[in-house]
Amino acid sequence: MKAKTNNKKIALVAGALDLPFITRDALRKAGWGVFVIGLKNFYDPKLNPDIVVTLGHGGYGVRQMKQRGINKLVFVGALGHVNLSDIWPDFWSISVLLSVMKHQRGYDSMAVAFIDALKKRGLEVLAAQDLAPELTFEKAGIQTKTKPSKSDLKDIERAIQVSHTIGSEDIGASVVVDKQVIAVEAAEGTAKMLDRVVELRKKHKKSGGVFAKMTKPNQDLHIDIPAIGVDTVKAVASAKLHGIIVNAKTCFVVNKEDVLKAANKAKIFIKAI
Repeated sequence: MKAKTNNKKIALVAGALDLPFITRDALRKAGWGVFVIGLKNFYDPKLNPDIVVTLGHGGYGVRQMKQRGINKLVFVGALGHVNLSDIWPDFWSISVLLSVMKHQRGYDSMAVAFIDALKKRGLEVLAAQDLAPELTFEKAGIQTKTKPSKSDLKDIERAIQVSHTIGSEDIGASVVVDKQVIAVEAAEGTAKMLDRVVELRKKHKKSGGVFAKMTKPNQDLHIDIPAIGVDTVKAVASAKLHGIIVNAKTCFVVNKEDVLKAANKAKIFIKAI
């Protein structure tokens, strides 16, 4: 017999890195009963999930949720590169995949189609940043002791403009601008894009420019929203950039206190818009 659904129960589907940890703890602090589902080959074993699910075996995870009266879920954590040859989907996952492929026309539309497919199967995908807004910069403005210069303000304006342009074309979420665009995120992801910038500017005697990581125009914000962490700050500092631009309320800040401490130490500004 299925358990009665409890509105304060939620499943957290966990990928890699630290975000699943801080999201789990924030949700529990907010009074949620959190059922943690680790994605095999991605989640950190220290997370100690309640169950582990292989990509493509969503049916097992859904059955476990329903047995516990859970119909709400959040997706957090990185997936990185998925080896499609290792995925042998079950019938439930195949039905979802077919529904997604029928309605998607790109990465962003695929996310919308995925959420809609889950909704039609009685599941509600919630946005972690709505349930635990403290995981983001809740107010717009400069978050650090260091402030942008007049020259930085011009780079900020340009970076925002370019971010919106590439975002509207579903290209990427990150860009680096130093008077001109010197890097745009592609399929390699943000970290590797910043690695490219670090290599490019190793012999750069002067510092300057900004890194922007922003949500895309009309992006569905239930899954895969941007995130920054201490590693982001270190990479920006290594690239001799002056600052970081993110969205208020819709960019995860992993270990916020440490991020701000690292930025202030490196004299890098962080601006939320």
